[in-house]
Amino acid sequence: MAIKEGYKGKFKSIRVKLFSTLSLVIIFIIALLIIMNSIVLESFYTIMKINNVKNEFEKLNAITDFTNQNVQRQLRKDSESYGFEILIQTAEDFLVFSSNDSFTNTINKNEDLSSNFNINNKERKFIIYTEENMVIERRSIGGLNSILLSGKLDNGYKIYIQLPVEAIQESVRISNNLLIIIGVIAIIIAGIAASIVSKRFTNQILQLNIIANKMSKLDFSNKYRLTDDNDEINELGNSINIMSDKLEKTIKQLKENNKELEKDIEQKSKIDEMRKQFISDVSHELKTPIALIQGYAEGLVENVNADEESKKYYAEVIADEATRMDKLVKQLLELMKLEYGKREFNDQNFDICELINETIRKCNVMLEEKQIKDVKFYQEEKVIVYADEFYIDQVITNYFTNAIKNAKEVNGEKYIEITIKKENNKARISVFNTGKPISEEKIDRIWGRFYKADESRNRDDGGSGIGLSIVRAIMNNYNSKYGVENKENGVEFYFEVSIN
Repeated sequence: MAIKEGYKGKFKSIRVKLFSTLSLVIIFIIALLIIMNSIVLESFYTIMKINNVKNEFEKLNAITDFTNQNVQRQLRKDSESYGFEILIQTAEDFLVFSSNDSFTNTINKNEDLSSNFNINNKERKFIIYTEENMVIERRSIGGLNSILLSGKLDNGYKIYIQLPVEAIQESVRISNNLLIIIGVIAIIIAGIAASIVSKRFTNQILQLNIIANKMSKLDFSNKYRLTDDNDEINELGNSINIMSDKLEKTIKQLKENNKELEKDIEQKSKIDEMRKQFISDVSHELKTPIALIQGYAEGLVENVNADEESKKYYAEVIADEATRMDKLVKQLLELMKLEYGKREFNDQNFDICELINETIRKCNVMLEEKQIKDVKFYQEEKVIVYADEFYIDQVITNYFTNAIKNAKEVNGEKYIEITIKKENNKARISVFNTGKPISEEKIDRIWGRFYKADESRNRDDGGSGIGLSIVRAIMNNYNSKYGVENKENGVEFYFEVSIN
């Protein structure tokens, strides 16, 4: 958006805002320093000195024996360290301890010390603090400034503590200490103010930067939060919001169109692939039955065998091959739908034990033909699974009929065994038959279309070779495990299904 002439004047410059805010903070700090230095310094100075002599008085009041050499040595050390003049006398004015003889003489010259507390005598001294057992006065005699504490200890001794006060040098030191405290406070205030102000503006800029970066990645979920300030950043944020909305709508529409196009292309591609695969499979598998039908039909037409029994046999062969072709085509169509996701599953709860027993019952004729008398399946309790019963029936039927066709006698035994094991939330169904193991090179190939592990089997026993491919397609749709394992005396096929 172009900025018109004079348009910028409507906004307060960000730089001016920041400069004005920081200037106000600095002015406030300077004013605070001047006020505190002018008003608070003298009071602070006096209180500090009073506290010094009061602390020393309390310390001395706690001592019981001032004649002890160690005590007197410590008193002299304190006197030198802190600049105190200390004088301790008995109630009868006998000297107990003195840190300085001249200080003793000064005190003793005042016959009545209480006269020194005359508030009207402002030229020399005046009382600045008083308690029941002490009086603190400020003295200015002969150009020397001091604070004098006169008091009475708990043991009845008189005590005098004088603290010299340097009018200029000491004031500067105390003032500097106070200014350090004020400076720290001022720095904290300035830091907080600067942080708040800078954060306000930098957050807006960072917000715009994040939005711009996401827009470059076609992510328009973030929007600039407009404020009440009528400034350039707010106007820029509003423009970005407008641009983001328009781009989002345009790109969303393009994505929807693109998705529809991709779906159409994918659908067409799947259909083409399925059509090609179906034609290839059908043309491959129907060659033999078509050739047989053609041969026997020509025989009937040419009346190769005139007897009725031969004609009936020819007709039966043609009918069987037509039935086989019909079954093969239907199986291929079902397999295509499963592999290309065109089949919807009607999942529900059912008892898989009942389904297995029904499969065994349906295959009794095949079992008798193959002379398999022993089918082991012992499952007393129900096992409720959740899946499409029709397709699970196909898996079990394919496994079971495959076991019947391949069952051989091993060590005098010929049987089929079905087992169910529960693991976590899955049921593992295994179908075992005695017989020869499957070679390692064929173990992965058996799941392909039209593959027959035993190519020597006749057309009646061999099947179409699609059964295991259908099993694979059904299990892949459920994302469930399936497979085959060679055992010591036979082969075991297995699959897993979810337990309710």
